[in-house]
Amino acid sequence: MRWSHYFIPTLKEIPAGTEAVSHQLLLRAGLINMVTAGVYSYLPLGWRILNRIQDIIRDEMNAAGAHELLLSCLQPLDIWKRTGRDETLKDVMIRFQDQRKRELCLGPTHEEIITELVGHYVQSYRQLPVTLYQIQTKFRDELRPRFGIVRACEFIMKDAYSFDKDVPSMQASYQRMYAAYEKVFKKMDLDVVIITAESGAMGGDVSHEFLVPAPIGEDMVFICPQCGYAQGPGGVPDNEPRCPRCSRTKLQRQAAIELGHVFQLGTKYSQSLGAFYVDENGQQKPFIMGCYGIGVSRLIAALIECHHDQQGIIWPAKVAPFEVEILPLQVQEQVVMQTAEELYTALSRSGIEVLMDDRDESAGRKFNDADLIGIPWRVTIGTKGLRQGNLEIKQRKDDQHQAVPVKEALATLMALVRPDRNH
Repeated sequence: MRWSHYFIPTLKEIPAGTEAVSHQLLLRAGLINMVTAGVYSYLPLGWRILNRIQDIIRDEMNAAGAHELLLSCLQPLDIWKRTGRDETLKDVMIRFQDQRKRELCLGPTHEEIITELVGHYVQSYRQLPVTLYQIQTKFRDELRPRFGIVRACEFIMKDAYSFDKDVPSMQASYQRMYAAYEKVFKKMDLDVVIITAESGAMGGDVSHEFLVPAPIGEDMVFICPQCGYAQGPGGVPDNEPRCPRCSRTKLQRQAAIELGHVFQLGTKYSQSLGAFYVDENGQQKPFIMGCYGIGVSRLIAALIECHHDQQGIIWPAKVAPFEVEILPLQVQEQVVMQTAEELYTALSRSGIEVLMDDRDESAGRKFNDADLIGIPWRVTIGTKGLRQGNLEIKQRKDDQHQAVPVKEALATLMALVRPDRNH
């Protein structure tokens, strides 16, 4: 992709009214645009990152045996009344009447809809277990949207639902999802802490939260700096006791962003909505359910909170919008552009996703924008280096510059960008 043909509206100044570093950088790097408080559009660069995140999630959900579908955003309010959650979530639910006077809502979550769907199609224990998931837009009427896309009125979420015949089977499904979540966050270079949590409006007896420490986090965790043990605030006295696992140091209090939450729901929804299956003895029984959520759009903000410096974003390799940025300094010089074009073509043919900044801008502007958008590897091509037969390779996360002969640039970059690939 050539910068001059792409849409990356970067900003030099910090936008007014932004508190969080992630919110500032999302706007400055041209990833999102605010429509109104709590509502954002994703611009091309942000959409590429969002797709990278979704690809990682899909890979792990599919590997864990879940199947993707897409449920309706519009939901009849009647189904919520049957579970009583029309009242539980009334403060955040966006509801209205259509022209036929039907009461509808924009789905803040999908437990009711998926339970009724599975109850309609699955009648026998022989059809179980079933785990279904979607990546879908959710809507919540947040009174105080904060920190850009961290707490928004419209957001993207991955929600999965498991249906089993008994508690041991449900617990097995739960453990598969739990393990899949650990893999998802590890692939994104996020050091999450996992704590036992309250189930709240979702219901059920057991739940776990996946959180990442960050200054803007609205949750609180207590973490051992020695062994990594973590727990929520419940039951922690004010004097912050020594770690119950290693007993070597005091637990440290940290703010954290919730990235995922998994629940053992039991029969809360299947019982209320009449979703039953016939067991081995011909008896009707309610499905034993679990549900599993990840804040997909929130992950972008969390990644920036964890991976940035004063110059801008530092994307982990697996979520970066491009793998390499080629930065020709003197675009009017034929030798510079010819070298850049040849490397761009060679990398693209090798399967590397490349952004080339072919704009006729100052070197300072190009370097600043490159640091701002945070692509993992940068190749600088200029007349000074080419006179010595070299170009410069730099990894975004450090300040080390490597002069590489032009003829060796492709092989060097392939080894750096795809170290696990055989050449």
